[in-house]
Amino acid sequence: MPVPFITVEGPIGVGKTSLSKAIAETQQFHLLQEIVDENPFLNKFYKNIEEWSFQTEMFFLCNRYKQLSDVKTEITIGQKSVVADYNIFKNLIFAQRTLDSVEYKKYEEIYTILTKDMPIPNIIVYLHASIDTLMERISRRGRDFEKNMDRAYLQQLSDDYDTFITHFESTHPNIPVLRFNGDDLDFVNNKKDLQFILDTVDSTIRKGVSFN
Repeated sequence: MPVPFITVEGPIGVGKTSLSKAIAETQQFHLLQEIVDENPFLNKFYKNIEEWSFQTEMFFLCNRYKQLSDVKTEITIGQKSVVADYNIFKNLIFAQRTLDSVEYKKYEEIYTILTKDMPIPNIIVYLHASIDTLMERISRRGRDFEKNMDRAYLQQLSDDYDTFITHFESTHPNIPVLRFNGDDLDFVNNKKDLQFILDTVDSTIRKGVSFN
């Protein structure tokens, strides 16, 4: 069986990092966390999305490219199993929503060049939840740059995720996508809910997965 590479995805505030940490701990996987707080443009981005979106997305893309380049070495050479709290495809989800057509075309060209030989996850865990749940969790974690989060923007982003994941499933039928509803499963505060998700992930790994 190939080395597992799991990515946990979903909109802002859904609990990606919390679940990724739990999977890494129980499976003894290497944990890859995206860089968020270090992005110097985020504060400006949430105050003026149109003006600061390109800088924000380019910072994320370059940092995720570097992280995944390191992960590729660990997977292919070190044979280490990895769980990440993001999938590189999220860059396109955010960029499509925030960039104008000219900027997006430039961004997509750079994205394609950087990601053409990146490792592809063989399991995706997709977390989704209602906007009320997302807003409550965003407020609870208290990041300063998220205080200006627009509810309509978050709703659009959540809808974009659903559309993208559905398309991904249809175009990558050999990669299991495990969907979990954050409204029904409070895996951060409820150990039973968390164990249900962990058991599902473990069962999927044991069934055997393959890279495309």
